[in-house]
Amino acid sequence: MRTRRRTRSRTRTSLYGLLLGLLTLSAGLLPAGPATAADNGTWGVFPTPAAGAAMSDRAYFFHQGAAGTTLTDSVTVLNSSDRELTFQVFATDAVNTPAGGAFALLPVEAEPKDVGAWIALAPEAAGTVTVAAKGRKDIPFTVKVPADATPGDHVGGIVALGTAVEGVQQDGKVQVGVKRSVGARLYFRVPGPVAPGLSVEDVRVSRSAPLLPWVKDARATVSYALVNRGNVVVGPKVAIFAEGLFGRRVLDRPARELKLTLLPGQRIELTEPWPDAPQSDRVTVRITAGAAGHPDLVSRSETRFVAVPWPAAGLLLVLAGAGATVRVLRRRRRAESEQEESVLDLAGTR
Repeated sequence: MRTRRRTRSRTRTSLYGLLLGLLTLSAGLLPAGPATAADNGTWGVFPTPAAGAAMSDRAYFFHQGAAGTTLTDSVTVLNSSDRELTFQVFATDAVNTPAGGAFALLPVEAEPKDVGAWIALAPEAAGTVTVAAKGRKDIPFTVKVPADATPGDHVGGIVALGTAVEGVQQDGKVQVGVKRSVGARLYFRVPGPVAPGLSVEDVRVSRSAPLLPWVKDARATVSYALVNRGNVVVGPKVAIFAEGLFGRRVLDRPARELKLTLLPGQRIELTEPWPDAPQSDRVTVRITAGAAGHPDLVSRSETRFVAVPWPAAGLLLVLAGAGATVRVLRRRRRAESEQEESVLDLAGTR
């Protein structure tokens, strides 16, 4: 995972702009596919390899520990470049970006509240860490699980933020410095009752209809929210179904995995394009959400809307109004003409 870090004088960062990436989970905390270490081509961050090994067989940190226990591990920052690099290394929490649900690690300015706060890096990571060209730095750390830690999954990461400003962008009237960072994810499970939870909410439909109906397709966008109300991460899958009047099926998209990890307590907003939406109908749209690895976890929500080709209807109203105006004017002119003829007839009889 990697990101561009933007700063205003003292390096301002966006809350959700750090370390975006996707991960699909099956049951528990194991990734659904082969994991790869976090690397941006210049430096990488990953679990420290075993003694004598050049590379780690772990791409992420996976740990489990009961409340009140302490675990130890080590993170490695690898410098692949030909020059010495300096980093700020820190632990933080993971979130889903509200729009789209991408996995993200909070920036250094955001104080961690969960597993990121449980992690204590070795003293050599205080301040900055310098890594020689083509070299690496191993940094031990401990995870001290609070006595009141809740059962379930807690997700965060350890980040190496480059201290060098690598470019400048214009943000309105302010010049914004650009920094990069790389982070290794850390998944931690506290044993106890596991309660997966997923709900689909706030289903909405927005439409745009062509000026001339049925000449071009109407387009729509289905929007909805997914909320993880459980205490374990889930890999959502979603099916979308819509029916018109008399039960006529107008949309049927079978369940598919969204290729994202929805963390406990997170809410994300998603959209689905509907390029051939009904032109004229009364439609019910239903979204069914489930989760890979949890076959009994199902949530449904729906909304209704009336599809009316408003541009065409408006054009018809305008044309009808124009036609009515023309008829009124013609009647008025005919009446005036008949009145003039009547006056002429009266004058001729005198």
